[in-house]
Amino acid sequence: MSSDDPGEALAEFRKDPSWRELLRELEVAPSKALGQNFLHDRKIVRRIVSVAGIDDQTDVLEVGPGLGILTEELVRNAGTVTAIELDQRLATRLQHHFENRARIIQGDILETDVSQLMSSGDYVVVANLPYSIATAAIQHLLEAEHPPKHLVIMVQREVAQRMVAQPPEMSILSAAVQFYSKPKIQFRIGSGAFIPRPNVESAVIRLDLHPELPLPASQHQRFFRLMKSGFAQKRKRVDNSIAASLNLNKADVRSVIEQAGIDPARRAETLDIPEWVRLVQASGELFDD
Repeated sequence: MSSDDPGEALAEFRKDPSWRELLRELEVAPSKALGQNFLHDRKIVRRIVSVAGIDDQTDVLEVGPGLGILTEELVRNAGTVTAIELDQRLATRLQHHFENRARIIQGDILETDVSQLMSSGDYVVVANLPYSIATAAIQHLLEAEHPPKHLVIMVQREVAQRMVAQPPEMSILSAAVQFYSKPKIQFRIGSGAFIPRPNVESAVIRLDLHPELPLPASQHQRFFRLMKSGFAQKRKRVDNSIAASLNLNKADVRSVIEQAGIDPARRAETLDIPEWVRLVQASGELFDD
């Protein structure tokens, strides 16, 4: 194989899978700074595509294609594939390899206007996210003006567990994710499926976006402001935490919480999404947006 021909290198690899040899041939070393852990287990790749429910009518946005192993499976099954890769070295090689079979974009998902990029219609997101940006990337995708129908994302197992958590173990992450979607962990992945091996286990989680959000867009900012203030001071009553964080009168905050049918003495991690929604609806003009 010639390191000057990444397509040939990948084709040869598929005949005789040797990940370390492939990385040497492509002159690519996983970057710790970018949090790169390359998935190499093809059984897992096929499971991810199956979980995503992809067919030849599906437009897919892949985040973090890496060496393109998942991209290859997506191209075989999807209608169109757009992949965003931050690493310039990998993006260039993927562009050469996939040519017209996939649209490869070098860029940062956190700085990409997803709605403009995927403006043609419905699409789904499939991603192997670096642990360091997983939460920010998920938020960016969920809050897009034109969001995906659903996301199938590989993240650290503990992050996936926090996203699906229920009272009394809610967090800012679980509340934010569940405001926009219904998350469900699909399966776990051991560290041996990656090069280099991470020190943690991973999980694949699917987020199905709600057809209608529980609050109109004009109240989203209030929802997140209230919710975050409730979690701002852990182990405190929700009324005290909100009042202290937003510099509001405790008695007024307590009254609003009671109007929402919630015990002010509860802690934020015990509240579910419908209760936060009721709190927003009961807040009236008490909280300035």
